[in-house]
Amino acid sequence: MKARERRSAGPDPRRIFETFVRHRVDYVLIGGIAVIAHGHTRNTRDVDFVAAPDRANLRRLAAALRELGARLSGTDAHVLEIDVYDLDTLGSGANFTLETDAGGLDFFGEVPGAAPYEQLRERALPVDLGGLTICVAGLDDLIRMKRAAGRPQDLDDIAALLAPKRRPRAE
Repeated sequence: MKARERRSAGPDPRRIFETFVRHRVDYVLIGGIAVIAHGHTRNTRDVDFVAAPDRANLRRLAAALRELGARLSGTDAHVLEIDVYDLDTLGSGANFTLETDAGGLDFFGEVPGAAPYEQLRERALPVDLGGLTICVAGLDDLIRMKRAAGRPQDLDDIAALLAPKRRPRAE
């Protein structure tokens, strides 16, 4: 019952980030939370991320996903025979939409328009969330990924991120 109560409490991205930090997962946020971190206020329902593809990191990611109770969203994983904790599955380059006890989590093995992980990580920005540091894709990388995705929401995000910041006019 506790897991159900946690899920019904609503998304808790901070809990996801804390779990990643505790397990030393090397990751970069991409998606809506990255857009928000770059200054465009908008809603998002999940945490979108890419992770370093080395086996040691995937092992840490699998442990973090297990702690969060991750499971495929909208499908029955055992019917599809997909084990989201399996290192080969996580390292396959596939993308997974997951539900966790802390909310939605989208893991991207491959992202159209993205640079190789090492470059993406090198250009990422550390963002402090009240003592918890998260790693967010740099603006140019984020825009490149959103342009490649090309969905209406992505195009809206690009327009907002590139728009000149409105400042009060001097009288």
